[in-house]
Amino acid sequence: MPYVNIKITNDKVDPVKKALLIKGVTQLLVDVLDKNPNATFVVIDEVNTDNWGIGGETITARRKQ
Repeated sequence: MPYVNIKITNDKVDPVKKALLIKGVTQLLVDVLDKNPNATFVVIDEVNTDNWGIGGETITARRKQ
C-alpha cells in the first residue's frame, strides 16, 4: 500500500489542481509499479510560506525581492 506525501506552499493551489495531483500520482504508481489504486494513499500538506525556507530565508521574504 503506497503512501505519497506531497508538500507544497499554501498559495495559488486550488482544489482542482490538488485533485489532478492526487489522480496523477496515483496513476503513476499504477503505471510504473503496478500498484493497486484503491490501496494508494496520496496526502497533500500545505505549508505556509513563512514556514518554508530556502537559501537561509523564508519563501515569503524571497518572493518580496
